[in-house]
Amino acid sequence: MALITESGPETLSIGSKGPTFNLPATDGTEYSLQFFKESKAVVISFTCNHCPYAKAYEDRFIDLTQKFTSQGIAFVAINSNDDINYPDDSFENMKIRAKNRNFPFPYLRDHSQEIAKAYGAVCTPHFFVLNQNKSLVYEGRLDDNWKEPSSVTSRDLYNAVEAIVMDNPVSTPNTNPMGCSIKWK
Repeated sequence: MALITESGPETLSIGSKGPTFNLPATDGTEYSLQFFKESKAVVISFTCNHCPYAKAYEDRFIDLTQKFTSQGIAFVAINSNDDINYPDDSFENMKIRAKNRNFPFPYLRDHSQEIAKAYGAVCTPHFFVLNQNKSLVYEGRLDDNWKEPSSVTSRDLYNAVEAIVMDNPVSTPNTNPMGCSIKWK
């Protein structure tokens, strides 16, 4: 588990086992890390409905999902934001967004925020990649330009997932995530 400091949770270290979870999804299913036991890797996106960074990266995350799911990579999105002060992030609004955007991955609700704390997620979006042994091999951003997809020069998450598919080590396991802060209760 990640440590909680005065400045927020400490991000999980590369090589650490991914904290398990059991969370409800917008599709009516409860998902746990065990659900993905056969996957070559699990890509977890801590995200939300209202953040402009999360919205800007959504299509790129969907594209990654569509490219790599057939290669044994599982994708999941988790919303841990306070939904009292940020009602756009309520479970009901998550269901609407998942349906309207036709998410090709489970969209989970971390109402207690314990899973975001366990991983040390600091913003939306913040990406974590667990290998087949469910050990952390990448954490950080999707790429280096949230506003302009055509101006991206470093496809960090793509490169990490591709390395796993090719049975190679992830060459850059940490990058600085970019986004809105997690809205803690």
